[in-house]
Amino acid sequence: MIEMTPTLERATQVAQHMASRAAHADRQGKLPVEDVQALREGGFFALSIPTDQGGLGLSLHECVAAILALAQGSASSALVAVMPLHVFGYAREIRPWPEPMFARMCQAALKDGALFNNVASEPMLGSPSRGGSFETHARPHPSGGWVVNGHKTWTTGGRHITHMLVRLQIEDEPGLMLVRQDTPGVTWEETWVDTLSLRASDSHDVYFTDVAVPAEHLLERGGQSGKTLPNAWFPLLLAAAYLGPAIAARQAVVQYALERVPSALGKPIATLPKIQRQIGEIDVVLQAAQALLFEVAQAWTGEIAACQSLYPRVAAAKHFAIETAQEVTNKALHIAGGLSITSALPLERYFRDVRAGSMQPPSGDTALEIVGRGVLGV
Repeated sequence: MIEMTPTLERATQVAQHMASRAAHADRQGKLPVEDVQALREGGFFALSIPTDQGGLGLSLHECVAAILALAQGSASSALVAVMPLHVFGYAREIRPWPEPMFARMCQAALKDGALFNNVASEPMLGSPSRGGSFETHARPHPSGGWVVNGHKTWTTGGRHITHMLVRLQIEDEPGLMLVRQDTPGVTWEETWVDTLSLRASDSHDVYFTDVAVPAEHLLERGGQSGKTLPNAWFPLLLAAAYLGPAIAARQAVVQYALERVPSALGKPIATLPKIQRQIGEIDVVLQAAQALLFEVAQAWTGEIAACQSLYPRVAAAKHFAIETAQEVTNKALHIAGGLSITSALPLERYFRDVRAGSMQPPSGDTALEIVGRGVLGV
């Protein structure tokens, strides 16, 4: 049982409002401004900011619970909230950037409701987790600072992002620069309107054309970030974002089974042993996936020695959550029958949204290899 904290209660309330807009947002392929504003006013872009910077410093466990609640209302909007939470949560553990700049970033999120996101994927590169060099690049500006040119994909939040952490090349070295959304030369192409999953997440393409970046906005160059800790924030928050729609699908199909009375049966289909068994199968795997997710998130402390050994369980929790979400939403379609593939029920949207979880790291065989190496000790 998860404790009902003020943050979780607020997330549950916001999720209810987001749910009322989710179907329309999905049809329009557009992130609702109201969702972004609700997340901003609720402080969900800053939950993981450390206490020494004036933030709440919520644990990974508490942030996972908040995202799980939000995702039951809208997976697309919950994914937008995932991005700054993992940025600040991981950064507070490893402190990779100059402290003055980190402080400015924290204050922007806390006081102004700034929305941060990592901007890394590219058309030719694919997922940055697979390695390779970025085509987006920075060169020195004649009068100081940098000039950035390039093209990034899958930039969740789109124009609602205020601060982009752009992965790029500086000569023959990788780097990271902070680029504000309102900088001249930043343009967007709306490529995400009719995708299979998360149509309302505004995960569009962004272009940088001779974008001037101040010198102090260079956050990392080469290996100077000093990262020594696996990142559990991103995979576990993603797991929550995709498990949320599966929980919503379970709730929707249960309600449907209680209300659906075929004329040939004369009573709700919930009275049929077959339906009861299928609902039971859904509930068992959901309970298991949530239990593993929360157990691993609670065990994550940010301490190097403990986290190195725990990371295989992080990969396991993320993998199991995604597999469970896909299994549950698939079974929900079968239980509800033909009506489930129409917009009369939200089940087809839940089914589509969770498919994107397989594309985000660590995914598939990679996750299982991490788990296997942990077991084998190699």
